[in-house]
Formats: sequence, C-alpha cells, structure tokens
Amino acid sequence: MSASTAAIRSGITEGFTGAVGHTPLIRLRALSELTGCEILGKAEFMNPGGSVKDRAALGILQEAEASGELRPGGTVVEGTAGNTGIGLAHLCNARGYRCLIVIPDTQSAEKIGLLRSLGAEVRTVPAVPYAHPDNYVKLSGRIAAETPGAVWANQFDNLANRRAHYASTGPEIWEQCERRLDAWVAATGTGGTYAGTALFLKERNERVRCVLADPHGSALHAWATTGQLVSEGSSVTEGIGNSRVTANLEGAPIDDAVRIDDQTALDTIYRLLWQEGLFMGGSVGINVAAAVETARRLGPGHRIVTVLCDGGDRYRSRLYDHEWLAGRGLSQPVRAERG
Repeated sequence: MSASTAAIRSGITEGFTGAVGHTPLIRLRALSELTGCEILGKAEFMNPGGSVKDRAALGILQEAEASGELRPGGTVVEGTAGNTGIGLAHLCNARGYRCLIVIPDTQSAEKIGLLRSLGAEVRTVPAVPYAHPDNYVKLSGRIAAETPGAVWANQFDNLANRRAHYASTGPEIWEQCERRLDAWVAATGTGGTYAGTALFLKERNERVRCVLADPHGSALHAWATTGQLVSEGSSVTEGIGNSRVTANLEGAPIDDAVRIDDQTALDTIYRLLWQEGLFMGGSVGINVAAAVETARRLGPGHRIVTVLCDGGDRYRSRLYDHEWLAGRGLSQPVRAERG
C-alpha cells in the first residue's frame, strides 16, 4: 500500500495536495432510470479547489518541480478559462510560488473574482481566436518567457496534464466500476481529462467506448466525425471546446462524438439540481447530456461514466440568472409543480 493510499484510508491527507483526487462516482438516479443504463458522474467538484482541473494543476507543478524548472520562490504563469488557474493559485499558495493568470474577459465574474481572492495576479484580456498573437494562451507563454524564475504551465500542450489523469482519474474510475464499464464520455478543452482517462481505460479494456462531448462553436465534433476542423454556431459554456487539436488530445482514442446545444445543456444542469440535488456548472450539462445520448445509442443495460467538472456557484450570475440567459436567447428552465 502506498503512503498516499494509506493516508486516504486513515482519513488524514497531506495538505491541499493530498486532498486532490479520490472523488466518488455518483449514480445519477433519474437519468439512469430514464435511459435504462447506469449513468455515473465522477464528482470532480469535490476536489479541494472545486474542479477537475486540480488534477492537471497538481500534475503540471509536480513535473516542473521534479525537472528543476520550477524552483522555490518561482512564478507559475498560465492562460486559463478559470478552473486550472484556481487550482494553480491554491497550489502556489501551498508550495510557496507566485501565480500569474491570464484569462479572457468573457469568463464569469465569479471565477475572476475568486482568482484574485486567492492571491493570484490576474490579467484579463480580450477574447480573441487562438490564431491571434494576443490570444490569452499565447500571451501567457510570452509573459512566462519574459518573467525571471517563471514557468509556463501550458495546460493545453503540456502532456503532464493528461499524464495526471492517466495516473489518477482513469485508475480511480476503473477500480470504482470494479473493472466493468461500457463507455467514457467527456468534453474537452485542453484534452487532458478526456485523453488521459480514455488512454488508461482503453489499455484495460479495448471495448470501452470513448465518446467526445462537444458544444456548438467548437471544431472538435466535426474533427472527430469527419476529420475536418470546422465549427458552427456558438456556446455560452466556459472552458470546453476548441478550434484546434491540442498535444494532450492528439492520439487519444475517440470512438464517437456527440454535440450538445446550449439549451439542452442548460435543461440538464437544472434537472440535475431538481432531481439529484447537484448544483453544477455548464460543462457538466454538456457531459451529462452527451452521456444520455450515448445511452440512447448503446441501448439499455450499459454503464456509462462522465465527469461532474465543477459546481454551479461559479456561474450563478450567468447560467442561473434569468435576464442573462434571456439576453442570449436561452430559456431558464421552470420547475414543474409537484403533485
């Protein structure tokens, strides 16, 4: 038994780092009954920084430390839609580093405010396509190169990201499912969560179906189904979808892809709140709706695992606000009266 496993079983962990991972699988009762499949959500919102990105942040920092690139008192720079930055800010506090985050100004005020509350230096920048030299990812790389003692986390193309999920998320799901699952479904932004977990699960059982979930406005659904990076429409979801294939996503197994529109994702997160008591963020709506569609395609009797990436508190002023939704042509779901 490893020291970390022994600590988890004893109920004592070593600081923030020791609390990352080991999240439960939650059976989504109503949707499982609806589909005739067992739909399970990996409860990544229960990580200490509140999202699945804690795993990538930890893996990136640990590899940078091990290589000697990141030294005591150094600075970690990253371009992020929010959650990876939040994980990095927590870890930098715990490990004695400065944290500088470059984030598009289109992200929620809750996430930007939280980053500042955690002590990160936050630079908000206009949201421009990746091809633009001032895209937030490229800008963060330049800032890191110009800052003495700094490292660039580079979550999109740093394979430490997917290695973290290959080493933790995949094995946890495999063991929790007692080595029996039929499909793995997840959206991807950096590609780390989807790819690292898919690579691990395929090695254990090549029949596990790996399904990429994608919002409108992203080119990954078209790439997975036609080989062409073509996007259409747009989405209000944050942190998922992409116009390019990242190094983390490159070579990952993809057996199918499901595209989910914003209204379906919105209906899904409200359903999770009302039926399961789970207050979730927008990417969870994409993931769970895609898991439901995968259940429909596979038929009853299958076990499907997806990711509950983060909680809804970071999106209250958007996804849970009637006026904000109406301004974007979306209808806020209305709860049916109980008889």
